[in-house]
Amino acid sequence: MKPTTFSRRKVLRGIGASVALPLLDVTSAFAQNSLSNSKNRLAYLYFPNGIPRGIWYPEKTGPNGELLRLNEWMNPLEPFKEDLIIPSNMWTPEGNGHVDGTPTWLTGHGYDSRGVNAGGLSADQIVARHLRDQTLLPSLEMSTKGEGYFSNSLPRNAISWSAPDRPMAREIEPRTIFDRMFSTKSSVNSNRSVMDSVLADARSLANVVSAADSLRLDEYFESIRALERRIEFAERQSTEMRNDRALTDTLVAPTPGIPANHESYVRLMMDLMILAFQSDATRVITFMLDHGQSNRYFNFIPEVEGTWHALSHYQNASGMTEDDDGTTSWESVEQKRDMYAEVVRWHHSQVAYLLDRMKSIREPDGSTLLDNSMILMGAAIGDGNEHDASHLPTLLAGRGAGTIKTGRYIEHSEPTDLASIHVSLAQRMGVKIDRLGTADSAYEGLI
Repeated sequence: MKPTTFSRRKVLRGIGASVALPLLDVTSAFAQNSLSNSKNRLAYLYFPNGIPRGIWYPEKTGPNGELLRLNEWMNPLEPFKEDLIIPSNMWTPEGNGHVDGTPTWLTGHGYDSRGVNAGGLSADQIVARHLRDQTLLPSLEMSTKGEGYFSNSLPRNAISWSAPDRPMAREIEPRTIFDRMFSTKSSVNSNRSVMDSVLADARSLANVVSAADSLRLDEYFESIRALERRIEFAERQSTEMRNDRALTDTLVAPTPGIPANHESYVRLMMDLMILAFQSDATRVITFMLDHGQSNRYFNFIPEVEGTWHALSHYQNASGMTEDDDGTTSWESVEQKRDMYAEVVRWHHSQVAYLLDRMKSIREPDGSTLLDNSMILMGAAIGDGNEHDASHLPTLLAGRGAGTIKTGRYIEHSEPTDLASIHVSLAQRMGVKIDRLGTADSAYEGLI
């Protein structure tokens, strides 16, 4: 069948719903005639509390920086090393740490706590403004629900800023994110499944799509159904546990609508990210894996005890500092440091899940969703115990629609401004920008 050329928006209006669809052969001609980077996606994954120095850079590289073997703490990402870039010696000249670093990680400026001012727009919102008329949602701002003393601190909970003094609200509940992407007029205030309300109309597309598109749509709708079922299960389970006064695996009372198992929670949010990109609901996402000074307990990881922030101050194992909970102590500095590293490794496992899912999704031209994405993961603290601004843990996954050469470790002899990478990624999203914050040029190491 010869592909018909019309826009995705026309397809959406044709089925009478605000339900986003995956990229199809029927819309690929339109996509090819638009901006060359129209399929590119951009995501930022932020994590707090830094790392213990020495667990980020690869164990073995080739003569030109080829990633040959990652270290033991990054081992979950080993199957995806050909899809990664790991740059060394990254820093943020004006802002780092829990309070100043979190709000300025994407703005490249310093943080004015009195004025609640991050210095400028964040990189994600600059890109979102550029693409705002091309997708259902300009951007998605996601986060896990914060735990611990600082969970209500504004600067620790904001990496996305639509104006220097205007942080974007974060979505922490899977149902809210799902409804923003897949709600329909007929399903609002209704108990009907989103897919039940649109499937009949969507099937009318069978008259204009190829057999491959038809299969792609079937798989896509089933993935949405499965995601909907997981959200419904989390809602039932968390409500029942709260009624029973049970605790989650992070040792807090469950929140209705949020999975009581933390890994299930993170992966559900990541699956929502994937669907948002696959459906072209948005091309810009930020996901805070926790707030900027997380005190979440990670005792569900074997042989780990204590909160994330307490573990990050690994040079004191007494359990008696102001950062500790007053009940947890450790046998040695080495034991506490290893537990801290295990928490970082656990998060690498979740990122590996994300990359594996994205790599399994094929687009009409045969490339993968990961091929057509750029995912920057990092923190605003280098060594967690020192709270330093040097050697910020940073990695980039995805080939940026063919504009990035991956599978490399890039060693810098001098500190390199993280904001220069933000400029480079924004350019790959079609934004005409040559500076951001303290960076006055784009990073050139991606090609």
